[in-house]
Amino acid sequence: MQVRYQQQKVGDVNVFYREAGPKDGQVILLLHGFPSSSHMFRDLIPKLSKHYRVIAPDLAGFGHTHTPPRGQFNFTFDNLYKVIEGFTQALALDKYVLYVFDYGAPVGYRLAVAHPEKVQAIISQNGNAYLEGFSEAWGPWENYWRLPTPENREACRDSLTPETIRNFQYLHGADASLVSPDGYSLDIAYMSRPDAEEIQLDLILDYRTNVELYPEFQAYFRKYQPKLLAVWGKNDPAFLPAGAEAYKHDLPSAEIHLLDTGHFALETHADEIASLMLQFLVNVK
Repeated sequence: MQVRYQQQKVGDVNVFYREAGPKDGQVILLLHGFPSSSHMFRDLIPKLSKHYRVIAPDLAGFGHTHTPPRGQFNFTFDNLYKVIEGFTQALALDKYVLYVFDYGAPVGYRLAVAHPEKVQAIISQNGNAYLEGFSEAWGPWENYWRLPTPENREACRDSLTPETIRNFQYLHGADASLVSPDGYSLDIAYMSRPDAEEIQLDLILDYRTNVELYPEFQAYFRKYQPKLLAVWGKNDPAFLPAGAEAYKHDLPSAEIHLLDTGHFALETHADEIASLMLQFLVNVK
């Protein structure tokens, strides 16, 4: 299946997205994380698109999605969610499977809470909805949430450096010989664009709103009991395996798989994740 690279206007935002698979196929909506883009799904999309209509947008502030400049567009997770909600409506996506990773999790779970009737199943790849699984690496961010001073903002800037993106986000806990430099090199280039760091620092501060919504996300799980597959890089230095296991608190039938890799598990384990997804989705309608 060919991958098509397209754009969809949502208000003042021009959403870039990748799409492949049959137009009448069951939809899998892939939501990427920080500091990446839909490029992170480049290996997964072809493995799913024989059977499914796969759609992967770039979130506002990431990749090739164009927004008004900072100051005219407020970079919050609520606004990231509202853009994706408008995107799904513009594409008339009435039913879909959610694949959420990292920042994509709080965006996707907002979508699920607002439209539970549309979500057929959830795949979470290193995407938290519980406090369990947060490592000590969150310390500077949590300090900034509690006390948003200029000094605490600056302390979070280290999360955005090329060294952190490459060594902490991509290579930590992974077989480095299997990690293509294309992914982290592209993310580093995105971060060098004008205002990119300030946009990301705005989102780091606003991440606290995601944690505040965890009880609401968990209530959604308890009430609607969506089928959930967690595929987790168990060596992730920020999202520990406990974050995957925590889903069983509210979803006892959740399927949990811990993979011997890092945060960006698709960089090394796209074949395994695709296989687990295809098995899981057989009974999802």
